[in-house]
Amino acid sequence: MIPWHLYAMAGMYVFAGAMHFIKPKIYMRIMPMYLPKHKLLVYLSGLVEILLGIGVCFDATRKLSSFGIILMLGVFLSVHFYMLSGEKASAGIPKWILILRIPLQFFLMYWAYFYAYL
Repeated sequence: MIPWHLYAMAGMYVFAGAMHFIKPKIYMRIMPMYLPKHKLLVYLSGLVEILLGIGVCFDATRKLSSFGIILMLGVFLSVHFYMLSGEKASAGIPKWILILRIPLQFFLMYWAYFYAYL
């Protein structure tokens, strides 16, 4: 039986991915300036989050999706560090929250890793 918290994690990624399409400007504001085509990257990252969130729900794709989530979160770390680089990059989010998001990323990576071998 698949634990409820796997579905909670999946729902979190599907919701977060959907928000990339519903409120793309929020995500474009936090994109590092050195990355090209912010709008395209926002939509692609949203699509990837949705697909990976759905993928962890199925035995056939759970392991690949779990490692995909870990890789995605690793890439997203660059955005989290970029947001610490200055007031404009922080998008008005208090610095203490931005700092707390970094260890949260590692917790989320561990959470995904837990399901890779379920």
